[in-house]
Amino acid sequence: MSLAVIDRNDVVLRGRLSAPPELRPLPSGDTLLVVKLVVRREKPRPGGPKSDVFTCVSTLRSLHRHASAWAPDDVLEVEGSLQRRFWRTPTGTAVAYEVSCRRARRIAKAGQRTAPRSA
Repeated sequence: MSLAVIDRNDVVLRGRLSAPPELRPLPSGDTLLVVKLVVRREKPRPGGPKSDVFTCVSTLRSLHRHASAWAPDDVLEVEGSLQRRFWRTPTGTAVAYEVSCRRARRIAKAGQRTAPRSA
């Protein structure tokens, strides 16, 4: 049985952009787009968090161009895969989970109403 049948890593998120998109130069010479997406939880526990913040990244130049028009509180939809990244810090190894985006689009500009969620 092939891995394509066994494994699947697809992520689709829709949420609010919490800060302006950031372009970070990498040591490799590539540029990394970093966006933080706030996604409300469908059924939060009483007294618990009502939303989660996901870091979404991409090296795709086409997304870099689109992101230049995005602003905080815009509603975005991103598609990609979940990845775990490790790096060294002065105090040891750090780890983060990120959505590696292959597509992203703005659903609504900040302040615009979006269509109600279906049940």
